[in-house]
Amino acid sequence: MFRVAALALAALFVPAAASAQTNDKFVVASLTEGVWMKGDLHVHSTHSKDSTNHPEARIIADAERAGFDFLLISDHDNHVDGDVAHNTWSDPEFRSDKLLLLYGAEWTTVRGHAVILSAKPYDHKALFDVRDARDVQVQKVKDGLGVHLSANHPTNKDHFGYSYDLVDSIEVWNTVRRAPNKTNLMVWDDMLNSGRKIGARGGSDSHHGTVPGSTTPKAIEATANNIGTPTTWVFAPARTREAVIAAIGRGRASISANPYAPRVELTADVNGDGKADMLMGDNAKAPAGPVRFTARLAGKREDGAYHVRVVKNGGVFATLGIGADGSVSFTDTPDAKARSYYRVEVEGPQTPYPGVDNFTNVAGPMVAISNPIFFNFDPAF
Repeated sequence: MFRVAALALAALFVPAAASAQTNDKFVVASLTEGVWMKGDLHVHSTHSKDSTNHPEARIIADAERAGFDFLLISDHDNHVDGDVAHNTWSDPEFRSDKLLLLYGAEWTTVRGHAVILSAKPYDHKALFDVRDARDVQVQKVKDGLGVHLSANHPTNKDHFGYSYDLVDSIEVWNTVRRAPNKTNLMVWDDMLNSGRKIGARGGSDSHHGTVPGSTTPKAIEATANNIGTPTTWVFAPARTREAVIAAIGRGRASISANPYAPRVELTADVNGDGKADMLMGDNAKAPAGPVRFTARLAGKREDGAYHVRVVKNGGVFATLGIGADGSVSFTDTPDAKARSYYRVEVEGPQTPYPGVDNFTNVAGPMVAISNPIFFNFDPAF
């Protein structure tokens, strides 16, 4: 959510000389002063009772090998009576010289699941203790802790059953193969159409490491649904935990099928000078004339055709082919008085995931998803 606390974080993103537009209502951040980082924001270690052969050392080593920049190990808090700090975070294996290890857990309640993201240790037990309380009480505790709350898999059996006014982001892509991802996107579009400016992220929800020689369903899951399936990318002004979390909340992020798949970037040229003025997550006053949008795939592309589905205000605006240079552009004039948003979904050939042998057999056609570019949204919501 883009409430007052998020606005304070967003100020980190606004170099005065590089902004396309900054005033009390609309904030467009730098498109050049930042770094792309990737990671997974929903992973379970053996501190979760439903996880097997997934010690923290193994997870972190896999993340480092895949070139991750950040990682959240999000163990179920109900498995340790809310005492995550003395389990997941205090594990001697919870360390890395290469990764930004975020602090958090999967808030596991009878009304659904969410992950908590924090740049520093916090009192998770306080949030666990109000899991059955009214939303207004949850809001007070969450705000008091200063943490980021992100709704998990909103349409599976553990769907998020709290108000979306509580959340700072939403998991629209959960695991490599879960069927509800299409309806997760539907819920997100519903929330965006209500005026909520909620950033989207992915999460592998990976629970299991490969068990050599095993043919159990968990072993099958492990060979396809490793960490980073999908991978969340953020564009942030600094390589810090705080900047990663702020970027997710702002929507300066996109999602790819795995760590090696191409990343989609959506930009907009608002003033017609041929240069990008806005990036995913940015919110501006709608201009009087047309806007030229460009979707670009960054990174190695596979042989075969990639197609971009442009979603405007929850409906399909266009379906376009990616050009030889990895990009495609389209033009539209946003409503001058009403809210509007544009986002893209990319389908095409899947990129193999080294060491995850079953990935391409299980993954569907989705390659990447962008966050939206917004016009006329109220940043207080």
